[in-house]
Amino acid sequence: MSNYLAIATVSAALQQVLIGPVGQAVSGASVGFNRPDPTAVTTPLVNIFLYQITPNAAFRNADLPTRRSDGTLVQRPQAAFDLHYLLTFHGDDTKLQPQLLMGAVVTTLHSQPLLSPQNIQSAITSGQFNGALTSSDLGGQVERVKFTPSALSLEEFSKLWSVFFQVEYSLSAAYQASVVLMETSDTPQEAPPVITRNLYVVPFQAPTISQVMNQAGTEQPITATSTLLIQGQNLRGQNTLLLMEGQEFSPTTVTDTQITYAFPTPLTIHTGVQGIQVVQKMVMGGDTTPQHRGFESNVGPFVLRPTIQTITAAAAVSPATGTNVTVTLTSNIGISQRAVLVLNNVSASPATAFTSLPVVATAESPTIVINILNVPTGTYLARVQIDGAESLLTVDPVTKLFTGPTVAMP
Repeated sequence: MSNYLAIATVSAALQQVLIGPVGQAVSGASVGFNRPDPTAVTTPLVNIFLYQITPNAAFRNADLPTRRSDGTLVQRPQAAFDLHYLLTFHGDDTKLQPQLLMGAVVTTLHSQPLLSPQNIQSAITSGQFNGALTSSDLGGQVERVKFTPSALSLEEFSKLWSVFFQVEYSLSAAYQASVVLMETSDTPQEAPPVITRNLYVVPFQAPTISQVMNQAGTEQPITATSTLLIQGQNLRGQNTLLLMEGQEFSPTTVTDTQITYAFPTPLTIHTGVQGIQVVQKMVMGGDTTPQHRGFESNVGPFVLRPTIQTITAAAAVSPATGTNVTVTLTSNIGISQRAVLVLNNVSASPATAFTSLPVVATAESPTIVINILNVPTGTYLARVQIDGAESLLTVDPVTKLFTGPTVAMP
């Protein structure tokens, strides 16, 4: 593999391949890397312009998987790309110099389509780039970079040249360099060797989640005090667990078609849009209890709504600075989650509503301070939205009116 310098090294090595034949074809000709513009050229020139890179179909997923289920690195991620070059030929047309240069280039790349380690080393040690390529290790790449002409039609060439604004067409040829393999300098965590190998044959009955809902009813919102009802097929295994936010939880009840789970107190996952998986662990090796992950279900989405525990407003310094409202929820607000405060005064005529600007949490905490502007003095019904999941208002069962939570705005 090679590092991030590989793309630039390919271009520089291509120059090293062409500079000799080009100089023999037209005396004084050079090889450059400018954007195609014949008006800026005063001497015979072959211009190398990298105009596009595309993923290589054969190698783009060859490095998977790169990480284990716990996020540790198994092997360095590998990016595989093809480079697309536009070679333009400039010179005195009356002396056929552009055509002579093109002939030298196409015959050279046909006879020597691969970049050799010597070409790459010459590019790295060239003083033209002020040592920028010194750390390049393209020469160690197992797959040699190969140049092949791109068969572009006249229409495709016209579209390609149309991107060069107010630049006249020059004699040109398109080439593809394949493949360039790049990886980071991350260090994988090597696992110890396998001591014992065992073969297990089990029926393939992967669990499937079809719906996640509140056990109280399909239309009922899910809060910290709710019991989840997970419906699906093949849900029961040797040891069935629930996976949320990377944490494993033991369900309350398990059958083949449904699982129930009551959230613990305190709540250890964040409110907002959540995903839940059914994980079935199995007995393997010398274990006496199921500890190894066997089958995993698809991810079932649900919205966990926040619940306001306390809410207070500080005295406003001035109308321009607004009022700081401190909200404490039943669970932590995660880093980078967005909180929005919504206030309603239903006793006013007409009823009024105010919404704060989003506040992004910078720390794990059940409490967040939200600033809201231009709210008159009074008592307001309060709701908070965490990543779009909105807290609930309480309703009087007799009057059918909202009763809280409320906050007194100074």
